[in-house]
Amino acid sequence: MEGGCTCGAVRYRMMSAPMFVHACHCTWCQRETGTAFALNALIESDRVEILAGEPEAVNTPSNSGKGQKIWRCPACRIAVWSNYAGAGDKLRFVRVGTLEHPQACPPDIHIFTSTKQPWVVLPEGATAVPEYYDSSKLWPAESLERRRALFGR
Repeated sequence: MEGGCTCGAVRYRMMSAPMFVHACHCTWCQRETGTAFALNALIESDRVEILAGEPEAVNTPSNSGKGQKIWRCPACRIAVWSNYAGAGDKLRFVRVGTLEHPQACPPDIHIFTSTKQPWVVLPEGATAVPEYYDSSKLWPAESLERRRALFGR
């Protein structure tokens, strides 16, 4: 799956399917994206190949207090992915909306729904939690194995 920023200066390819896709409804994501939620595909950083340009990191506060790096095109400033302190640089949270075919990465889970906008209606049967969740209980076995290989846990 390929994607990039609006102006085309930064292009990337995800070389495998993501491990899991979050629709995050927390107020921090709402503010950072300027919309109702962020849609992030979690994937190992070494499985994201930069095809053109070089995004630049913008250090940004986070609700955890540990901060995050939002990687943006230096020209059009579109965010293409984030790295959160808990996972460091090993795991990217690719902004699904920057993919050429974002429909290929629907959310596996809706998180922080306790603060979702009241007019956002989740699909019937969608997996949703009021805050965060235990990935060992919800991720597919293959994704858990990829996480173990990445972090050794």
